[in-house]
Amino acid sequence: TGGPGPPGAPGTTTRRITLTMNRAELHELRVLAASRPALPVLLHAGRFARPLTYVPRIGWLTADAATARSVLTDQKHFTVLDRGGVGRLWAQLLGDWVDDLFDGEGHRALRAGTRELFGESTARALVDRTIGTRLAEARTELALGRPVDVAALGRAVVGRIVTELLRVPVTGTDDAAYERVFATARELAALSVEAAGGGDLSEATVARGRGIVARLTGHVAEIWRTESPDHLIGRCREVGLDARQSAGMAALVGVAATETAASAITRTVALLHDTGEQHKLVRAPDRVPDAVREGLRVTAPAPVIGRTVRSDVRLAGRTLRAGDRITLLTYTASSLSGGFRIDRPADPANRQLWFGAGRHHCLGSAIARAEIGRTLETLTAVGRPWRVVERRCSRRVVIPSYDRLTVSLT
Repeated sequence: TGGPGPPGAPGTTTRRITLTMNRAELHELRVLAASRPALPVLLHAGRFARPLTYVPRIGWLTADAATARSVLTDQKHFTVLDRGGVGRLWAQLLGDWVDDLFDGEGHRALRAGTRELFGESTARALVDRTIGTRLAEARTELALGRPVDVAALGRAVVGRIVTELLRVPVTGTDDAAYERVFATARELAALSVEAAGGGDLSEATVARGRGIVARLTGHVAEIWRTESPDHLIGRCREVGLDARQSAGMAALVGVAATETAASAITRTVALLHDTGEQHKLVRAPDRVPDAVREGLRVTAPAPVIGRTVRSDVRLAGRTLRAGDRITLLTYTASSLSGGFRIDRPADPANRQLWFGAGRHHCLGSAIARAEIGRTLETLTAVGRPWRVVERRCSRRVVIPSYDRLTVSLT
């Protein structure tokens, strides 16, 4: 309702909302709610935050793709370094040198120096080399009629990618070893929930976070001098980062590359099943890139992105003041195009908004797409549809996902 009086009073406009949910939407709602109970309320109510709305104690909200993109590409007026921003979190854990890495000349130099390591062809080669054998095993299991837990598979393959990128030493070659790497990165990402409140982390949380960073990147100091520039640690050295800074960069990559990719893999497989779109994909496996794009659009692995206003600015007809917080509801903005459908044309308005935009567009986006694509190819290669025989949502996690999603061939 809107206007000065109660619903039905003169001068009041009443909006009636009819909610109809199909099976896919209902399961997605459950995944969001299991992550954080208030999240689906925020994301679905956010449909009215267009182009821009102010909410007391929360700040500015937008679910408009064009407005969100304007914020993400405007470094003059918006920053990730102030209260509640991801840059502030990492500065507390790693040191103030992170500020330059996130939003200064160091950021530009780092992206320019590492761009080729994260290109499309390089990403495909990395994924094929690192997880190709494990996915082939999963394909064989399905073909033999055995159930496969796609959520566990997703965590394991993403853990393998992170292990390769960061050169993490692991004991053993089974999935459990790589799920432990995944779990360490997830534990570190969970600290962002506390940082989102806008205040500084407690001393105990900072100490715990630094301990997690040490577990994930403590090996970097030993390999920093000798690592090849064809890999991330060596390339960090070549662009001017010292061993401590290279370890910090490795921690950043490790966190960014884990939960978002695993969530997108698992939820896309669920969406294909719940919508029946898997039948189209099995008949036309060349549509895998379309399924990947749709999966990322509908799940938006980073459903909410925060920024702080650096200096006063006019946006969507409103004046935002320095120090204001603005929250971009990327999940909501992307979902406005409609439900999951692999033959849906790409919408230029929300093009890759789920990966951010501008100078902070996800550096590893090509790797994420390759991981999802190779997993979907694994499922469709058997040539028969699959059914979900068990599912369980992940609870109290930063990125909504499934803890278990077991599939078998129909």
